Amino acid sequence: MSLSERISHIKPSATLAINAKAQELRKQGVDVISFGVGEPDFDTPRHIRDAAIQAMEEGFTRYTAVGGIDELKDAVCDKFRKDNNLDYDRSEVMVSCGGKHVLYNLAQAILNPGDEVIIPAPYWVSYPPIAILAGADPVVVQTDEANDFKLSASALEGAITSRTKLLVLNSPSNPTGSVYTLEELERLADVMLKHDIYVVSDDIYEKLIFDGGMFANIAQAAPGMKKKTFVLNGVSKSYAMTGWRIGYVAGPSEVIAGMTKIQSQSTSNPNSIAQKAAVAALCGPQDEIATMLTAFDERRKYLVERLNGINNVSCNTPGGAFYTFPNFSHYFKASFEGKQIANSAGLAEFLLTEAKVALVPGIAFGADSFIRFSYATSMALIKEGVDRIENALGRLVF
Repeated sequence: MSLSERISHIKPSATLAINAKAQELRKQGVDVISFGVGEPDFDTPRHIRDAAIQAMEEGFTRYTAVGGIDELKDAVCDKFRKDNNLDYDRSEVMVSCGGKHVLYNLAQAILNPGDEVIIPAPYWVSYPPIAILAGADPVVVQTDEANDFKLSASALEGAITSRTKLLVLNSPSNPTGSVYTLEELERLADVMLKHDIYVVSDDIYEKLIFDGGMFANIAQAAPGMKKKTFVLNGVSKSYAMTGWRIGYVAGPSEVIAGMTKIQSQSTSNPNSIAQKAAVAALCGPQDEIATMLTAFDERRKYLVERLNGINNVSCNTPGGAFYTFPNFSHYFKASFEGKQIANSAGLAEFLLTEAKVALVPGIAFGADSFIRFSYATSMALIKEGVDRIENALGRLVF
């Protein structure tokens, strides 16, 4: 049987593929240190787990409303009012099986073949494939390391055509950790309102911002932007709940209704027990976020200093999330045992094979000069991992 044509345009997630390869090597007894997967190395907080147990004990294990239970929708609305000064009602909110599922539902609901989706690079690996699966064309706009990988208003203006339907904006960013200021978002908002295009604001790392920085949402950036914005968030990163698979979105009610229709014919409702846990996450104590943020901050500072200490490597200091995105392009000129490194994929393969360190090559994020490090792992492993990398790089021949 032949596969559908759309499959030929889609590659597996590079981050998940790297993680799977690292796990397979570990099963073979290989001591692999992984900087690959974007997953907090903390347990889900106790009160959230208790809420899930209570839901099971009370028999909350049946189908729910397709777009999420009212209790969770209300918690999401309260979160937006409290944290973002944005008012939504239940008809403007939907819960899905993770943030990725939200994006997929949105793309299926609003994109048509030939529509264009502007995606600043470096980008999260799933943005272009999700657009392609909806028949749309990703328009990748390169950003500059010197400008902290942020999309400028002039670059956005230059990428817009008569077919532009949507901009994807992620702050704090995966893979760079860059954080947009309100002033930067205001300039982008002016361009979007001028051309009447929509934006999906991927805020999944909203709570993970360092150095006293303030989170800003583009829906707040200018009058009229809220009705043009789909605000995506979830519990995965802030509450160490990646496996619970709960994401949510707020936006115009007619689109939310369309997304719900898509979901009704694919997954139906999100997991009932996980929804109750998400209510506890959003409404319960928030102190464990601060605990995680303190640990991430310590690792961030150490890792950035170590990476910038490697010869011919440059690494911006990320303002949020738990990633660094250093430039390793100098080492693409090198070879090992007669084989040239050539690109980020080659360097990542070399470091996995020779240093037993798993990293995601920048080419997966649309930026081949770079390598992504996730510091959602222990300080001890970060120190050992960088030591191994330095040792391996010292064996390359130029």
